[in-house]
Amino acid sequence: MAEFRVRVSTGEACGAGTWDKVSVTIVGTRGESPPLALDHLGKEFTAGAEEDFEVTLPQDVGPVLLLRVHKAPPALPRPLGPLAPDAWFCRRFQLAPPRGAPLRFPCYQWLEGAGSLVLREGTAKVSWADHHPVLQQQRQEELQARQEMYQWKTYLPGWPHCLDEVTVKDLDLNIKYSTAKNTNFYLRGYSAFTELKIKGLLDRKGLWRSLKEMRRIFSFRTTPAAEYVFEHWREDAFFASQFLNGLNPVLIRRCRYLPKNFPVTDAMVAPVLGPGTSLQAELERGSLFLVDHGILSGIKTNVVNGRPQFSAAPMTLLYQRPGCGPLLPLAIQLSQTPGPNSPIFLPSDDKWDWLLAKTWVRNAEFSIHEALTHLLHSHLLPEVFTLATLRQLPHCHPLFKLLIPHTRYTLHINTLARELLIAPGQVVDRSTGLGIGGFSELIQRNMEQLNYSVLCLPEDIRTRGVEDIPGYYYRDDGMQIWGAVERFVSEMIGIYYPSDMSVRDDRELQAWVREIFSEGFLSRESSGMPSSLETREALVQYVTMVIFTCSAKHSSVSAGQFDSCAWMPNLPPTMQLPPPTSKGQARPEGFIATLPPVNATCDVVIALWLLSKEPGDRRPLGTYPDEHFTEEAPQQSIAAFQSHLAQISRGIQERNRGLALPYTYLDPPLIENSVSI
Repeated sequence: MAEFRVRVSTGEACGAGTWDKVSVTIVGTRGESPPLALDHLGKEFTAGAEEDFEVTLPQDVGPVLLLRVHKAPPALPRPLGPLAPDAWFCRRFQLAPPRGAPLRFPCYQWLEGAGSLVLREGTAKVSWADHHPVLQQQRQEELQARQEMYQWKTYLPGWPHCLDEVTVKDLDLNIKYSTAKNTNFYLRGYSAFTELKIKGLLDRKGLWRSLKEMRRIFSFRTTPAAEYVFEHWREDAFFASQFLNGLNPVLIRRCRYLPKNFPVTDAMVAPVLGPGTSLQAELERGSLFLVDHGILSGIKTNVVNGRPQFSAAPMTLLYQRPGCGPLLPLAIQLSQTPGPNSPIFLPSDDKWDWLLAKTWVRNAEFSIHEALTHLLHSHLLPEVFTLATLRQLPHCHPLFKLLIPHTRYTLHINTLARELLIAPGQVVDRSTGLGIGGFSELIQRNMEQLNYSVLCLPEDIRTRGVEDIPGYYYRDDGMQIWGAVERFVSEMIGIYYPSDMSVRDDRELQAWVREIFSEGFLSRESSGMPSSLETREALVQYVTMVIFTCSAKHSSVSAGQFDSCAWMPNLPPTMQLPPPTSKGQARPEGFIATLPPVNATCDVVIALWLLSKEPGDRRPLGTYPDEHFTEEAPQQSIAAFQSHLAQISRGIQERNRGLALPYTYLDPPLIENSVSI
């Protein structure tokens, strides 16, 4: 006979408690117990409860290896009648044996209906560290079950593969939004939809009557940053600054020589450069920068309200004044083919010519940002990381414990996007200039050139040559956060991997990396994406990239969407007239006729309003309320990581106090751990 004390902790979320009966089987080195009921008089396992139970084993099972948790409906009907299967969110078990220290069994999972769950003691173990055959078998069975539950599919050819589910209703509870988050999400959307419907804007297919009328939609929701955009959107310095700190701060690169298809001359730019210098001198000095939207060249465009839409593939030359002056635009060409029908627009041109050219650039920014920077890099790739983690790493694996907080809700929001955003007839298809066809073509093109170095911020900054351009807060804050994540990951890897050989010998780790390469990067070796990892250093960089992409990178390109688009001329989702082929023709009425129609404007603004703010149930970067790690060493590393992030946040907030437009998208408390909206 062996007496054990079992402590059970139930989650606090809505619906976390259960009326069902719970029992446990204790599995040891010398056998296993029969199911042992956890039962008191009255109701157990209410939300937020932590309860102790005494159980007696009929025989000694030896040192404990596993805990099997069983859940079954009660013998008598529940008080509320025979409802749907009763789900239970179990946080953890603690098992106090007759002798020795208590054992902790992290769970943090939903059990829906009748069923069983096998839990491991909380010490993280790589595959080669599990020597007992029962534990080895448990790892294999867990992964087999998850691989059956979470399967891959091809959504569109040439895209990274994704979860094989059609709607969020089909998702397992462990990857669904919480009730609170789901309710808030739909309430936010409904309130915005209703307001614009009442104003008569949502169904109006015609043109805006004036820029002044556009304020009607702008006023439905506002932020300090959106107000700043409205006040300054025409200014050259603000136009240029958005390449550094706007919602797509990843394209600008130093220009050492002018592309042959962008024939800018000294005479064109002399009014901005001033006397005593030249294009060649500034190229050699490193003060010129280029934003090239060439990937849009020849892209398929959409039909909105029965009218064909238009796109451009502009090139924008920018100049950084000496002495930390503002970055300024020098010249804009709206196509990749110079000639008489593709003039180079200049700040010295007529104000409406120049404003129209800048607006075409901003439309190109919308298309590339939404299709590539946001959807592909910051949603589809994190989904690949999430699915591979669920399919190839068991709960006891240190990398699973490290990464699972950074996958929270990603499969839900991406499945929802395939339902409500990028499906035929939905927002992208009915209200953007490229539609699903253009988005898909863009993603296919970018997948052909996507490189591992682009996903690693330090390498990307070096490759683009923007290490020292002043006022680049995306770079400054991002590099600090990358460094903090890298230090944290390095400490964690050091705890569990004593050598390079230990990395190579971890078959689960190698399967995880291989699946990301094959399913996410379609086995394209030219991507530079590793299909295996050979050293601890390579593993640290890889895991840092995954965490950064799923948290900070997504925040930097998602949280500012509404700020940038609330005043639609700053970020038009489509253009209804073709790009100008000559100068001197632009007029205010032509400018408005080029912009999106009223209903498309409202459609996109509502979507970006929803996608810019977490609908509750937040977990900021470095916040890990689910204690998957039970050992002291990783807990100390987590505390050090949190302290480092707090220090970074204090510096960012101090800097922002001196800025007319604070850059907040990479302030750690405002960064979500995962892609969850």
